[in-house]
Amino acid sequence: MLALAGAALAADLRLPVRSRVEAFKGSGVWEEARLDEALPIPQTAILICDMWDRHWCAGATRRVAALARRMAPVIDAARAHGMQIVHAPSETMEFYKDWPQRQRMLRIVNIAPPPPLGLTDPPLPIDDGDGGCDTGDSFYKAWTREIAALPMGSADVISDDGAQIYSFLRERGIRNLLVMGVHVNMCVLNRTFAIRQMTNWGIHCVLVRDLTDSMYNPKDRPYVSHQRGTELVVEHIERYWCPSAASGDLMQALAAAR
Repeated sequence: MLALAGAALAADLRLPVRSRVEAFKGSGVWEEARLDEALPIPQTAILICDMWDRHWCAGATRRVAALARRMAPVIDAARAHGMQIVHAPSETMEFYKDWPQRQRMLRIVNIAPPPPLGLTDPPLPIDDGDGGCDTGDSFYKAWTREIAALPMGSADVISDDGAQIYSFLRERGIRNLLVMGVHVNMCVLNRTFAIRQMTNWGIHCVLVRDLTDSMYNPKDRPYVSHQRGTELVVEHIERYWCPSAASGDLMQALAAAR
């Protein structure tokens, strides 16, 4: 652990990120903007949002399983470079109550967050008012833990509490949060530990755009494919909340940071 931390101290991630700019304010015309960000590894963490073992929507369960297979090697590579991993599977803390990764978070001293920045945004570009399920299922609490396909390292931590995670980040001097998981129009934006709240508390978030998914039914507005619905929400986040990055670029940045 000490060797990894020492190697990380000298390493920055040179990560290409994508944002959206409205050059002429009020025009409603947003253009893609690309930047290279230098993220010091010791000041950067990955947060995994609500990658549950099972979802009430069968379509979501299948997509999460496929997403986990793509996500696992990224998490392994980040951890190998000394990056902190935060697992945030909401409403499953009872399952993890005796895990050392959970116990570590319970010992965190509370650090009061600053006054929120007061950032707001327009409504989402998709209609998810009926839950967004595209396989016709009815809601029930299906999840018990994070999906087992995701690796859990000894230095990882587990929490679903925004104030607790914020305190942990501050204690470790972490300023940057790479967010991945589901669902981008719901939990990834709205959980107490997720993009809206952390951004309002001054944490620099980056959405890993190809390691997320939406709860969207193409039968609802704006009547596009599920993939396009997800892309529209990603673009919304890039406009109003934070930039995004591709997992392939993240892997290349990790390799170059050796």
